[in-house]
Amino acid sequence: MAAGIKRARGETERHAGLKRLAFLWAQAQGYSACAMEVSLPNCRYRADVAAFRLVPKQIGSTAIFECKQALCDLRRDNCQSDDAQQRLETISQRRQLLERRLRAHYPNLRNGDSLFPEFDLPDFTVVGHRGYARLLRELRALQNRFYDCTKFDKLLRYRCANLYFVVLPEGLFRDSEIPIDWGALVEAEGALTLVRKPIWHETTAEYHIQLLHRIAVAGTRVINRKLEITFEDIRAGSRLSAVDLAKVDDPGASGQPAKLAQANCGRSSFLAEAAQVKIKESVPHRPEFRPRTEIVQHRWPRR
Repeated sequence: MAAGIKRARGETERHAGLKRLAFLWAQAQGYSACAMEVSLPNCRYRADVAAFRLVPKQIGSTAIFECKQALCDLRRDNCQSDDAQQRLETISQRRQLLERRLRAHYPNLRNGDSLFPEFDLPDFTVVGHRGYARLLRELRALQNRFYDCTKFDKLLRYRCANLYFVVLPEGLFRDSEIPIDWGALVEAEGALTLVRKPIWHETTAEYHIQLLHRIAVAGTRVINRKLEITFEDIRAGSRLSAVDLAKVDDPGASGQPAKLAQANCGRSSFLAEAAQVKIKESVPHRPEFRPRTEIVQHRWPRR
């Protein structure tokens, strides 16, 4: 891995190298605004690399790159929601049918935890039925996969970008394993080759602006880390500029300090410390208010 690329916590060197190659490939294709570890709008996922390309007389185009260093990692996020839901419904119907038959053959499996017999919940695991145990294992695994392993499918559904790429080593490329409508960038000899072209997805201008803002926030966070700028430095700078902003003849200026860019700081401890300082500063102006940590528990005297 090249110098100057800092790996995230728990990230392998191979995965960081794939992100670096995707970052370079995106810029070579005209995506001038790029960033790593970008939180995507309208969803809870985070892209390894997100890029924006300016198109004349248009709103531009966006792209998302997901780097996969192992086949199991690729398969974990490549679950199709429609197929998984149909399979889940089929297994649920089989489970209900099997439970009805077991209830008819073993009427004494009721737990006796209800006043009325029709509301008792039988314990079918006591029977030791192999088919029923295998069905439960498959149902549990499919539910976990359906709710936690549909990242690729949800990114397409939420219209997070126009183009989507999977970046993976040459030994892991299989055309059947690539998600639908996604492109494939295969790494070979330190360079990426477009093996499979992605399908274009239309998005709104609002989504473009939101993703471009997230890219700018991620880039600002990286610069803050390199320059060792903390939230305390940003807060101190806001105090000094609050007086100057109040002097500007702006109809929208209210004399209040601007909202701090809290998302640009790498650690949340700075936010907690700043909140405590702000509470303590407001205490002298509000005598009736006391922080919760300073309230002493009242004890009644013993008689």
